Amino acid sequence: MDLLKRHIPIYLTATVGILTILSFFIPHPLVATPAGWLLDWAIVTVASGYVLGAANVLKVNGEDVIKQKADWPYKIVLLVSMIAMLIVGFFMSGGTHFLDEGTKFTWAYNNLYVPMQATMFSLLAFFIASAAFRAFRIRTVDAGLLAIAALIVMIGRVPVGQWLTKSLPEWAQLPVWAGWLLEWPQNAAKRGIAIGAGLGVMATGLRIILGIERNYMREDKS
Repeated sequence: MDLLKRHIPIYLTATVGILTILSFFIPHPLVATPAGWLLDWAIVTVASGYVLGAANVLKVNGEDVIKQKADWPYKIVLLVSMIAMLIVGFFMSGGTHFLDEGTKFTWAYNNLYVPMQATMFSLLAFFIASAAFRAFRIRTVDAGLLAIAALIVMIGRVPVGQWLTKSLPEWAQLPVWAGWLLEWPQNAAKRGIAIGAGLGVMATGLRIILGIERNYMREDKS
């Protein structure tokens, strides 16, 4: 019995992983059809996870509200907002078409959630600037270049940067330099990190498919 519990999950994981990978290279129905079923099951599983997550939010925050623990008034706002959006999405916005333009759900999202999100990000900018000031201790040439680039990007992406350098030639204006830094050096570094992350994901996936990585089974490698 212990042997089955240990090996069946490995075989299932390997089968699903190999079928999914092969479906990208072999469009034959014998491979593509089962892979399509597996992807549909994955979507159902993820959707079930959202339902469980919403139920967990209700349970955890509801208990804190009833017991009036720390910050319980804010948790009331969270629960009321979540339930209100669920009601608007399910019953007042055309059922499965609640994401269409012109629905009440879309209106609430664009006029309530998006402005609050923008407010949070605008406040976050001050914390980022403060953290950058503490982090960019200019002790080396590399740290100095990083601090200068960060300063140019932060000032060049806001209206005050354009106002400060509007009398200079176009090539010397801060928004132009900020755009260049974001388009070339930043993109190059970001793509290098993305390639590294992609290779890491591939390596981890292969380890799971081959049965080398077994952390998802909550046991050490035997």
